[in-house]
Amino acid sequence: MADPQGFLKHTSRELPKRRPVPLRLMDWKEVYEGKFSHETLQRQASRCMDCGIPFCHNGCPLGNLIPEWNDLVYRGAWKESFDRLHATNNFPEFTGRLCPAPCEASCVLGINQDPVTIKQVEVEIIENGFDEGWVTPAYPTRLTGKRVAVVGSGPAGLAAAQQLTRAGHTVTVFERDDRIGGLLRYGIPEFKMEKRFIDRRIAQMEAEGTIFKTGVNVGVDISAEQLREQFDAIVLAGGATIARDLPIPGRDLDGIHQAMEFLPLANRVQLGDPIVDEDGLPRVHARGKKVVIIGGGDTGADCLGTSHRQGAESVHQFEIMPRPPEERASSTPWPTYPLMYRVSSAHEEGGERVFSVNTERFIGRDGKVTGLQAHEVTMVNGRFEKVEGTDFTLEADLVLLAMGFVGPQKYGLLEGLGVGYDQRGNVMRDKEWATTVPGVFAAGDMGRGQSLIVWAIAEGRACASAVDKYLEGETALPSPITPSMVAQR
Repeated sequence: MADPQGFLKHTSRELPKRRPVPLRLMDWKEVYEGKFSHETLQRQASRCMDCGIPFCHNGCPLGNLIPEWNDLVYRGAWKESFDRLHATNNFPEFTGRLCPAPCEASCVLGINQDPVTIKQVEVEIIENGFDEGWVTPAYPTRLTGKRVAVVGSGPAGLAAAQQLTRAGHTVTVFERDDRIGGLLRYGIPEFKMEKRFIDRRIAQMEAEGTIFKTGVNVGVDISAEQLREQFDAIVLAGGATIARDLPIPGRDLDGIHQAMEFLPLANRVQLGDPIVDEDGLPRVHARGKKVVIIGGGDTGADCLGTSHRQGAESVHQFEIMPRPPEERASSTPWPTYPLMYRVSSAHEEGGERVFSVNTERFIGRDGKVTGLQAHEVTMVNGRFEKVEGTDFTLEADLVLLAMGFVGPQKYGLLEGLGVGYDQRGNVMRDKEWATTVPGVFAAGDMGRGQSLIVWAIAEGRACASAVDKYLEGETALPSPITPSMVAQR
């Protein structure tokens, strides 16, 4: 363990400082100032307690060995901490930036103090590893001669591909976009995670032998039958890409877009793609516009921060649920992930958050949206009911729908393969991650539904273990979770 009295000596939780809002709105770089010092990080790691049962293990789907690498960081054993971190997580630089840290929510210290800064320790360990040159290709000890196709290059697909490549299989990752990364590449704004972090991992994976094919829409450019003929096993990791819509009057007006029509264009501009007009703006942009974002989650916050950087005149973010309490709600006691009011870096930058509101109709002129009509709601017996006398109209010339995703795209590959679906419309899989089609497996949001990056990586790793066992009769690959655990959590 770390310092036995560390949590008594250092009661305050320290995190990197964010750059001043006016400064960071001038660029698309990450919002934090410089690097976190090793000394500060070691002091924070020393707060990890000898708590007997480390509930952080249960909070983390990957089963990260959190107390172990906290202790190693505190003792200055950086290489050992790097090895322990990589033992359970292929991409800690992704989770350390993007995961909402359910491990911290279940930290024992968090019962009556601020929890250990687990997520910050994680990201600093891996960044130190890159700086020291410790992130090198891990080659298989033998080649099996078996070929595996991974469809989708988000975190689940990448984790499965890296594990299976290291097990000695020849792995090809198919991505229908022009670059590898899935939602990491085109859904996550640059200010939350710069895309250079993806590129350096892809370079490692290519050196290990993973084959990447972009611009290939599997099920269209290559049929399901051809895929099954060419590969010994298939991993479906395409994600839950069908966005939830808002079918109300006026939905067909110009200026109303899904978040995933807006965010990828902003990212492409930062990547240098020639998709801008004469004013240097993408087809869907927020400059000079009155923006309304419908959806109060992370995707909505991503739209908020992007709109600020593009120069929106005003931004409102609507959420149908009531405003959460400032402290952990009694309905989500420790060690569950707490329902509570959170302020992201994007929320710090401006805009108005509006809770308990339902949009009734869009209004427009000459075929273009000019505003919306909405009203307040309250929850009665599990249903939203209108609060009479609360109707209002709000001007808007750009509306972004960020209400989540309802499942995978069935047209093309899934229909071609003939896989079965569960009652939620996700790809059905058994306890070995296998679909109803022999040799075809599913991992990530395509089988689980919309979820967290840490779950995607955990599922990718576990699915890889099942595929390796299917191909070889046994496996040495670790499997942090099973589908039954997924159903319970």
